[in-house]
Amino acid sequence: MTVNKDFLEAGSAILLSLHAIFARMKKGLLLLLFFSLITQAQINEIGGFIGGANYIGDIGATNYVYPKDVAFGLLYRWNQSPRHSYRVSLTMARVHADDVDSDVLARQQRGYSFKNAVRELAVGFEFNFFDFNLHEESRKVTPYVASGLSYANFDALYFDRGKLRKSGTGSAVGIPMILGIKAHIADEWVLGLEVGARYTFTDNFDGSNPNDSYQKFRFGNLNSNDWYVFSGLTLTYTFGQKPCYCAE
Repeated sequence: MTVNKDFLEAGSAILLSLHAIFARMKKGLLLLLFFSLITQAQINEIGGFIGGANYIGDIGATNYVYPKDVAFGLLYRWNQSPRHSYRVSLTMARVHADDVDSDVLARQQRGYSFKNAVRELAVGFEFNFFDFNLHEESRKVTPYVASGLSYANFDALYFDRGKLRKSGTGSAVGIPMILGIKAHIADEWVLGLEVGARYTFTDNFDGSNPNDSYQKFRFGNLNSNDWYVFSGLTLTYTFGQKPCYCAE
């Protein structure tokens, strides 16, 4: 009976090991198939964004496009056709606002100011107004629009007797609304210029509407959420087999 028990335990251990090996092989094969499809079936773009950022809320000026703070990030596009693509971006900026820059007298008299770091991950859909077929050798230029969803991480702030304080970390979902123009400037390079406003589902990017623990410090228009805007240049490198979008 001892021999049979040892034999069964050894067999069970071997089966478990084989199951683990096959599970890892399955994951590896799925990843290999995925990357094979995106690199052979479509044109991919990867690159960077550099530009400026500004915020619109309850402190400071209300200029909608005023890129006064540095913003930078990464951008990836998956071109599914000459007219549309999917995009993923990671963007970072440190925005600030000061009531002395406002045209509103009440804000000038209040004298609040703040700085906040925003780290955003956005995914979305991009539509080209003209065919942007990177399979063709001729240079292409097209305006485009893009939208989707964004997730931003930032500092949770509040004002205590005029002093800016940090209560932790905040986050918010937003809706990017992007307008741009891009050009195929070389065989593997695409240059773009875009302005992207983000409507956020938070009113506490600036510390004006903190959570319930600090509700006595709330101020401003509590029925209006905050915005921030990224404006700048994108430069992406194309890779993968160039597809033919024409019908078979």
